[in-house]
Amino acid sequence: MKSFFLISALLATLGFTDSAALASDYAIVVSEATRADAEWGKVIDALQHKHDGATVLFWKDGVAESKEALIKQFPRYVCFVAPPSEASEAMVRAVHKLTMEMDADPYADVFWGILTGYDAANALEIASETKPLVIRKVASGTDVELDRCEEGRWYCELRQGYTVHKERGGEPIVEKGPADTTAPLVEMLNDYQADLFVTSGHATERDWQIGFRYRNGSWQSKAGQLFGIDTKGRRTDVKSSNPKVYMPIGNCLMGHIDGPDAMALAFMKSAGVRQMLGYIVPTWYGYAGWGCLDYFVEQPGRYSLNQAFFANHHALVHRLAGEKNADEAAGLKHDRDVVAFYGDPAWDARLADGKCSFKQQFHEEADGVASLKITPLLGKESFATVNANGSQRGGRPIIQFLEKRIDPASVKMTTGAELHPVFADNFILIPLPKTCDPDSIYEIAYSAKQIGE
Repeated sequence: MKSFFLISALLATLGFTDSAALASDYAIVVSEATRADAEWGKVIDALQHKHDGATVLFWKDGVAESKEALIKQFPRYVCFVAPPSEASEAMVRAVHKLTMEMDADPYADVFWGILTGYDAANALEIASETKPLVIRKVASGTDVELDRCEEGRWYCELRQGYTVHKERGGEPIVEKGPADTTAPLVEMLNDYQADLFVTSGHATERDWQIGFRYRNGSWQSKAGQLFGIDTKGRRTDVKSSNPKVYMPIGNCLMGHIDGPDAMALAFMKSAGVRQMLGYIVPTWYGYAGWGCLDYFVEQPGRYSLNQAFFANHHALVHRLAGEKNADEAAGLKHDRDVVAFYGDPAWDARLADGKCSFKQQFHEEADGVASLKITPLLGKESFATVNANGSQRGGRPIIQFLEKRIDPASVKMTTGAELHPVFADNFILIPLPKTCDPDSIYEIAYSAKQIGE
């Protein structure tokens, strides 16, 4: 018997009724074996305490067993709690598939995350994080747009000795940096206590090779400990407890948890990472990774990390649906289901408000009448690519998430049909205009039936 047939009884055991399940915007999906483990049970209890009224759904043989119950509840957030032995490539693919098949459209229907850790104690630290993270300090091993950040430093993976530094209140400044950046990058976590860490370049489940076009050191992991080994063989351990998020946007396999020595687990245990994304396979196309910077860093304050992850995923699915070039379509299809998101999806981590290329204003009334206005802020360059470093950068559509779900079939537009907006139940997508009229305000207005009313 599939475990979703037992959900009502299990919820009753935990003190929930069917009506509570239907009302909850947060679901925890966990295997029966994991729930039976006392230490992992504390992780689930912590999430329930943090997200008052969260339901718990159980599976026995695979996460797909929770599909029927999730469709019935249709929560806003789904947290898949899993020990490392369960948080496999197969699970990540299964979660993608499950959450894209909850209704008729091809998009992910919930904000999800897989909450794991090196061990249950580490996972409990992640689950217990309640204070939202405002990202002010950024550290990176590749070019990031510091003009959009309060402060930070990045070391170039392409040009040895090239670094860019920005102090709070200042402008980005190019500096001559060290030839070997292994220890300086460790220092950016240990002493500088960066809130966001970004990496790219060659990597495996056991190491990150810091220099892409020149000889540099590496970061490695063993039994939950992250450490750097420079070109002279000197080791520097990462010991950084401040809560942070990690974006290995161009690294192969950094999100693949294949055992206790996996890099992802070491980032969670010894580097204070509370949320991260990462490829579970070798990456070559790059849309699903690099594009997260377009939403998260280059539109500071607009999206949480989880929202940026899904904005980029929606952008990928939308482009895939209309892609006529076979090679491009193959790349998009490769990327669609192979980037994991780890952490509590409802935990809010976002950049401090900063410079944006355009203003995005959404107004919704109680009767389902709503409007979205896009105001250019950088003249004719308002829709231009901000930073081309990496792969598949720029051109991302405008994404507006909705607080109240709507019935897309009920949408009646009054303004802006020429912008070709796409309506899903919990977001609106507007393809980025090819050119920008700096004197225009791009606007859509519509009415729609709100689900549940």
